[in-house]
Amino acid sequence: MKFPRNARILRSQFDVAPFAAVFFLLVIFLLLGALLPVSGLRMQLNPPAADNLPGVNQPTVAMAVDAAGRFYFENQIVSELVLSNCLKATVVGAHEPLTLVIHADKSVTYEQIAHLSLLARDCGITNSLLATLPRVVDATLKQ
Repeated sequence: MKFPRNARILRSQFDVAPFAAVFFLLVIFLLLGALLPVSGLRMQLNPPAADNLPGVNQPTVAMAVDAAGRFYFENQIVSELVLSNCLKATVVGAHEPLTLVIHADKSVTYEQIAHLSLLARDCGITNSLLATLPRVVDATLKQ
């Protein structure tokens, strides 16, 4: 079969309108995508950097408190009563003493943290710690 050799694909002027329409649709989709809510929790975790703080060698139980005073346990928002029941159930199932690690928002007061520690003590958890990050050390300072 012989194909014609005089077939010219783009003989006319280059039309910008379809490309501009696709570009503007792309911009609109990107802007609308930026407005969609992100799943998760917005917390300003700014734990203090710590040098030479010991960790724990026992099992830990982690929970979080946000700026509004809501409690989070196992990625669920829980009330104080439910948190107490969950901590009691965790203590019953544990073979060693547990340590409560509190991931607190930057604006959580000391009173709320002390209240959580007392709540954990009532549930049978005697140790409670605030979550911290290790201090970042420059390579020049290590020499």
